[in-house]
Amino acid sequence: MPAIKIWVHCVWSTKNRLPILTHPIRNLLFDHIRKNAGLKQIHIDRLNGHLDHVHCLLLLKSTQSIGEIIKLIKGESAYWFNNRSGIKNSKLQWQSEYFAISVSESMVPKLRMYIDGQEIHHEKKTFGEEYNEFIKYYDFSVDEQTRD
Repeated sequence: MPAIKIWVHCVWSTKNRLPILTHPIRNLLFDHIRKNAGLKQIHIDRLNGHLDHVHCLLLLKSTQSIGEIIKLIKGESAYWFNNRSGIKNSKLQWQSEYFAISVSESMVPKLRMYIDGQEIHHEKKTFGEEYNEFIKYYDFSVDEQTRD
């Protein structure tokens, strides 16, 4: 059996960054994502976000790919959200793009605190500003034509 421990920080947003992840809907959605991920053997260490996006710290297994995990989480959570009779908010759609970066073991505690503090963090900075800083800091090239 391979011994693998790969931490991944994933971030994705609502379609057109619509601010529909309000309280208490956001908490219900995040609880559902955690439960559903557990059923699919996806280990989510931290999950939080703000009105228009989600941060997720997960452990990747040898049999999993980031793309498959994100597709499962986003697809199933939007389906659950949109078919839940108690939620009368806008229809939830996720943008197709996402951000994912590996995280060293030594940075996990700091990243946990950052994810846990999303509401306070976004009093000072919008998700758009934060996303652009991530792209620049990690030197990702983003094709503006593919954004949805």
